[in-house]
Amino acid sequence: MKIRFLADADLNKAILNGVLRREPSVDFLSAQAAGLRGMTDAQVLALAGATNRVLVSHDFATMRAQFRSFRDAGNHSAGVFLISQSLDIGAAIDELILIWLASAPSDWTDRVEWLPL
Repeated sequence: MKIRFLADADLNKAILNGVLRREPSVDFLSAQAAGLRGMTDAQVLALAGATNRVLVSHDFATMRAQFRSFRDAGNHSAGVFLISQSLDIGAAIDELILIWLASAPSDWTDRVEWLPL
């Protein structure tokens, strides 16, 4: 089984599009397709958890604390990847594809990781 991703509403669409252009078989759901507009971080985390998708976001400001609260409430997550907006788009794409190719979903369960690894 492969990792499935969910783009947060603040994720640069060039990253999502680049991943899908280079590796069309990646299951990477856009924020628009998932209906995330207007959702709180807690709601986004709940949706990602319910659909077993790793959340990919640029939201360093609040997502870490929201994730901690989400986990403290007894919820589980497929994981969260936080990507610095200063990271080159190509490098972000490379990181996500490498993670998708070389790891299992269980490697990221209930973890928050910063990219690049």
